[in-house]
Amino acid sequence: MTTRAKLTLCAALATALAALSLSPLFQDSFALAPHGLLMIAVAAGAGAGLRALPLPRPLVLPLQLLAVVYVLMLTTVQSAMTVGVLPGPAALDALSTRLAAGGSDIQEYAIPAPTTDGLRLIVVGSVALVAVLVDALAVTYRRAAAAGLPLLALYSVGCGLAGSPGGMWLWFLFAAAGYLILLYTEGQDRLTRWGRVFHGTGRSAVALSNGGRRVGLIALATALLLPALLPSAGSGLFGGLGGGAGSGNGTGNGPGDERSLNLVVALTANLRSNDDTELLRFSTDATDADQLYLRVAALSEFDGEEWKVGNQSGEPLPTTLPAPEGLAAGVATNPIRTNVRISDRLGATWLPMPYPVSWVEMPSIQNWRFDRTGRTVVAVNGQKTNGLSYSVGSVTVNPDASQLRSAAPAPEDITRRYLGLPANLPAVVGETARKITANANNPYDQAVALQQYFTKGDFTYNTKIEPRTGPDAIAKFLQDREGFCVHFAATMAAMSRSLGIPARVAIGFTPGTGDGSNRIVRSSNYHAWPELYFSGLGWMRFEPTPNRGAAPLYSVPQAANTAKPSAQPSASSSADRPSAGPSASSTCTAQQHRIGDCDDQSAVVEHRTIATAWWRSLPALLAAAALVLLLAVLAAPMMLRGRLRRRRLGAGRHGPGADGPRLTDEQVLAAWAELIDSAWDLGLPPDEARTPRNAARRLAEDAHLAPAAAEAAGRVALATERVMYARESDPPPHLGADVRTARDGLLTQATRGRRLRALLLPASTVRLWWRAQERMAALSERTTRRTDAIRSKLTGRFRRTPKE
Repeated sequence: MTTRAKLTLCAALATALAALSLSPLFQDSFALAPHGLLMIAVAAGAGAGLRALPLPRPLVLPLQLLAVVYVLMLTTVQSAMTVGVLPGPAALDALSTRLAAGGSDIQEYAIPAPTTDGLRLIVVGSVALVAVLVDALAVTYRRAAAAGLPLLALYSVGCGLAGSPGGMWLWFLFAAAGYLILLYTEGQDRLTRWGRVFHGTGRSAVALSNGGRRVGLIALATALLLPALLPSAGSGLFGGLGGGAGSGNGTGNGPGDERSLNLVVALTANLRSNDDTELLRFSTDATDADQLYLRVAALSEFDGEEWKVGNQSGEPLPTTLPAPEGLAAGVATNPIRTNVRISDRLGATWLPMPYPVSWVEMPSIQNWRFDRTGRTVVAVNGQKTNGLSYSVGSVTVNPDASQLRSAAPAPEDITRRYLGLPANLPAVVGETARKITANANNPYDQAVALQQYFTKGDFTYNTKIEPRTGPDAIAKFLQDREGFCVHFAATMAAMSRSLGIPARVAIGFTPGTGDGSNRIVRSSNYHAWPELYFSGLGWMRFEPTPNRGAAPLYSVPQAANTAKPSAQPSASSSADRPSAGPSASSTCTAQQHRIGDCDDQSAVVEHRTIATAWWRSLPALLAAAALVLLLAVLAAPMMLRGRLRRRRLGAGRHGPGADGPRLTDEQVLAAWAELIDSAWDLGLPPDEARTPRNAARRLAEDAHLAPAAAEAAGRVALATERVMYARESDPPPHLGADVRTARDGLLTQATRGRRLRALLLPASTVRLWWRAQERMAALSERTTRRTDAIRSKLTGRFRRTPKE
């Protein structure tokens, strides 16, 4: 086995051993092993095959990446490929969809996560990319030490995301062993290149090789043991093996403990994204579809750092759900039905539904659980919402101002759970809340005053603010008056609790765009809002975020004794506020402006959709095809010249005559032609009038060849003259090596510009054109002769023989 083949295998082995560090991140990590090993093998095989071709070294890496990406698509989205093997727009779209689903999985799942299709694509693709980088650095560019950087990145991902980083010491041993094997193999290769200095008895070479291994083993042992022996340096790789106190970063027992922050992270990421992706569509028989929020979860616990879901009951999903919490029988409600169809891009574990939901219909309820407290439906056993269609029944609660004002105090179980505030909550939160509600004498008027404080004040909506909702973040938000829906909802909920009003934060979607028969919800419709509890009415939604969503009718001031009286209906609650942009329709109401249900907004969304799919248009595909054709035409001279050189000098390491039988006359003449053409490519055109020895002497003088290169060219010229003029010839055994030596001398003396021109546009390829012309002329001549012969045969019998 050659040294390059050994390096290729060791690079693949090092990547595979480093990839083991990703095992703790998944519930069934072995499900990823076959696919990951396949991609590592593809990366190694593609690199080995490309390096065997006479390609410039910079071209190996991009072509290797193309091969890996093609195989990755073939193993993940083959059904979307044209004829099952050709990547096209549908395959790219399917790949993008699966990547988006993987991104959602990263936000939704805690570690260890299930091996979903999206996560499989991201992880296997990342391993394949690392395999390509390691192979390129260690084998293509012979920089094995630098190959440790992508290996370290792969290990760091597994170590950084694992719930107990100290338990990664075993995977560190595997990754370090693979890296040391790679370094050892490259070290052996470097020793063999030194020639006879370390040859002979072999003691010096063996001593140097053993010394390198000792250094590697000592460094590995130091990295493992030093952190454990020095307490001031921390526990290092061994941290987490003992029974000491935890760091507080555990995942908890219930699903809410690890998902509450992920909900906020997902909301923030989607609001900041420029790609306004369609997530779901729904139809409803509600008369006010633009008020129908789709609720996902409720964050009820405020621990001083973040709002969290808290403990969930997780009971089997019943056909008919129990009555909503706190809703009395005498309150006016309207039952509605909503049909939801989720796109493949939304892979969540929470079911978007109107609140309060009363029943759920879906194809299968086995993998879904109902939380009675938050009145949410959560998936288990790896179930996701991708492509799910379902129907839900819910009720709309329509209280009037008198019912809200006369609501009795909340029961003890509600106040005990939904009035808790952290001890480190800044005093400014309660002080501001009491100042805002100074003229309000009941919880309803206080809630309306708080909502009006945010929507009518000088607060600015800005998604670039960090999504933290802890006490310090709330105080900073009140001071800077800048944030997005998470800050508005969390701050109003905290203020309400400080006034004795039970409150929590809901996460979900605004109604989107469209009408009741077809509404489209996109990623920009992610939203957060506060829910406040009123006895006999249950949890009521409020909307403090300015110019986002739709404020419910009951939350608008309806009498003069509220903190900020107003007699205007809900639809005009923001009519006196400046719009974010001009409306293209005179019938576009202020309410529609706030939820984005206007023609101009639709035009923006359509423009974004077209912009994200530009590559699927026919002109773009034609332009891409033209670019590929142009690159092929430009690369044709280089490829043809390389193919001719290989044919002339043979496929062996030293060319024709290295260790094989005696060269034929044709092989000798081909070697001479290669030497002449190599000089021609570098700007020294041939002189056909000179003898081979005179041509070689002129070549050595004009190119200023080194003595070794000049002597090699002379030997090729002498062998050529013997073939041309002598009766019997005995060419030297290493004629191919002489041609390569002379050519290397020519390249050394040439300028960089001439070397580049010789590579990309070799002048000697004109011989191919001349040869093609000669063949065409010969073919035309043969065709003419055959045509004349056939014509003479057909017309000869009709010719008259002249009389004598």
